[in-house]
Amino acid sequence: MQFDRNGSGISFLVRRCLLYLGVLATLIVAGVVPATAKSDKNLIIDGRASEVVWINTAQGRFRFTVEIADDPHERQQGLMFRESMPADHGMLFIFDQTRVINMWMANTPLSLDMIFVGKNGEVLKVADRTVPFSREIVSSDRPASFVLELNAGVARMIGLKLGDRLEHAAFDTR
Repeated sequence: MQFDRNGSGISFLVRRCLLYLGVLATLIVAGVVPATAKSDKNLIIDGRASEVVWINTAQGRFRFTVEIADDPHERQQGLMFRESMPADHGMLFIFDQTRVINMWMANTPLSLDMIFVGKNGEVLKVADRTVPFSREIVSSDRPASFVLELNAGVARMIGLKLGDRLEHAAFDTR
């Protein structure tokens, strides 16, 4: 290996390779270049399992990392006491039966968009910008199987409309 005058010991070719690797790593972390299928599963956020949900709207396809709330305790806890959440994160509530779902914002300091979803992944209702700490019931108004909670304003920002589709392994897309 040749040393340059500054004594760094790194040749031009090695520096260029390191630069390319750094750019590639940044793109993978940013989600522009897919990593591997394993990155979509087995993530742990605040002690909860998390996975990936894709939302398809007229504006495009959007990837969200979501914590999974699939048992009564996790669904009751939800995002209570959470003071912040990354813009591309959320929580997916998975219910055992399709039914009218009633939610509330007690002990939740974040304003959220609540997206009520049918068993096939279809958006049935969007309750946008829910009121933090409110005990007012936010209802699906019709039978639903899932609720996806995202930061307030995200649903509008991605152009989410009734009838749009979400993708996740829990949805029956047959």
